[in-house]
Amino acid sequence: MTEGDKPLVVGIGGTIGAVSSTERALRIALDAACDQGFRTRMFGGADMARLPLYDPRATSRTDHEREFVDTVRQASAVIIASPGYHGSISGVVKNALDLLEETAKDQRPYLADMPVGLIATAYGWQATGSTIAALRSIVHALRGWPTPFAAAINTQVTKFDDGGGASDPAVLEQLRLVGRQVARFAPLVERP
Repeated sequence: MTEGDKPLVVGIGGTIGAVSSTERALRIALDAACDQGFRTRMFGGADMARLPLYDPRATSRTDHEREFVDTVRQASAVIIASPGYHGSISGVVKNALDLLEETAKDQRPYLADMPVGLIATAYGWQATGSTIAALRSIVHALRGWPTPFAAAINTQVTKFDDGGGASDPAVLEQLRLVGRQVARFAPLVERP
């Protein structure tokens, strides 16, 4: 099987600015899916910052918007990682997900029938739970299937490094579990 023939897992998440804990967590989960034989594509904070605010009335889309939507259309699974901002998901992650409205009339609209792994990072525990709950609700609205396990990471306690590691081995395993679960359920997805 060539690289292009492998099923695709798309990662969406991060923050604008430097590489964030959220992006590092997402990368660990995507690497676990890659270890299961999937190719991956991550849309991090810098990618999402290039997406204009979603306008449902727009008659054309930017190259960045088209690339994002077309890549998600090709996906067999998605992993969404968001920092917990004021008890919910970040604006850039929500804006990217809103752009999936472009798929509403597709044979497979939105995230229909796709496994979707979820990761929330926050500086404290309270926002991790509410962010995961918000992500689950959004995935349900987009007709996706949140995987049974979601990783909630308190970045006040767990620190990530540039080499793809984290200070807590249990957090590493939780993130890898998210990646393995989307890989396990992705073959069940019937692509259009």
